[in-house]
Amino acid sequence: MSRLPPEFTLLQVTPELETGGAEQTTVDVAHAVVDAGGKCVVASRGGRMAARLEAEGGHLAQMPTQSKNPLVMLGNAARLSDLIKRERVSIVHARSRAPAFSALWAARIQKIPFVATYHGVYNAKSALKRWYNAVMTRGDMVIANSEFTRNHVIREHGIDPEKVVAIPRGIDLKHFAPSLITAARLEALRSAWQLPADHRSAVILLAGRLTRWKGQSLMLEAAEILRARGLDQFVIILAGDDQGRSGYRTELDHEIAKRGVGSQVRIVGHCDDMPAAYALCDLAVAPSLEPEAFGRTAVEPQVMGRAVLASDHGAARETVVQGETGWLVKPGDAIAWADALQIAIEASTERRRTMGEAGQMRAQQLYSVESMCEATLAVYAAVLAKRQARRGAVA
Repeated sequence: MSRLPPEFTLLQVTPELETGGAEQTTVDVAHAVVDAGGKCVVASRGGRMAARLEAEGGHLAQMPTQSKNPLVMLGNAARLSDLIKRERVSIVHARSRAPAFSALWAARIQKIPFVATYHGVYNAKSALKRWYNAVMTRGDMVIANSEFTRNHVIREHGIDPEKVVAIPRGIDLKHFAPSLITAARLEALRSAWQLPADHRSAVILLAGRLTRWKGQSLMLEAAEILRARGLDQFVIILAGDDQGRSGYRTELDHEIAKRGVGSQVRIVGHCDDMPAAYALCDLAVAPSLEPEAFGRTAVEPQVMGRAVLASDHGAARETVVQGETGWLVKPGDAIAWADALQIAIEASTERRRTMGEAGQMRAQQLYSVESMCEATLAVYAAVLAKRQARRGAVA
């Protein structure tokens, strides 16, 4: 692990600590900083992952960082500035745009480095939105969570490529470990998902929050096409929180009934045991309608030895190797998805096992949480060294 300066303190600023890749990465980096002898404070509204943050040695500074209200953002800037001074923060790391404004202002007031991570590809359809997104590029360094995201940031904002580094999101290999999956964990999910112990249908898992662009509706259409072809020995599990989008959940329920795929599709809600979920499935799908900036739901199943079908755009082109670790499928095309699902379902167990093993080996090499944290701490060290050199030159 990279050496950190003595008495190093990191302040990460994120909207909340509920669930998601950015939140998970926040906790992972906090743990790595503490492990390396530093201190980490996270400014956030809080959430279900706050307890884990504290257990990992981090500290939560609760404030309304999720707010986009300009007056609240100004208040957050003052609160963060006080926090930076009180905790003797060495570097500020923002993980979302709205809190990035407050974090950047506070960092400038206290004259310390500012780093931001692009966790998603923020589309801009106006100059105002582009200006809003650009707050993530106004500090010392930008971290992109994939090469796809890095190229987007450079192209969109016209900044120096040397100022943008790609650090893929990390997967906790100690948590996503096939050897730790017990029969009891599998049985608990089997029961929750209403899968008979002797079921013969292929279990296909789509993990992701219930939101339109994640492609759940596309899978219902593909399921209907497969049924029309006489193929019905499969079950698609939609695992994810609706995060208050009850209207979309209701739409999906109606569509399942309308398409007559009630026997093939189950909406199971939030899943607390994703390693077991991937171990229980035969295939995983990531049919996002928009390009994923990274897409951990295409990587986590590979770590667990499962072949993946993913939309052929965005970072999936980096994380899934066509025909070797899974299949890349035309985005938004229900027939193409039905074709790919049929190929995957009808593939021999041996072929799927070989693809799963290839994906597991590759994902473990490229996407470990240790590699991500090592690279992130190296960015912190480099930014601080550059600031120190600049001060020395001025002196």
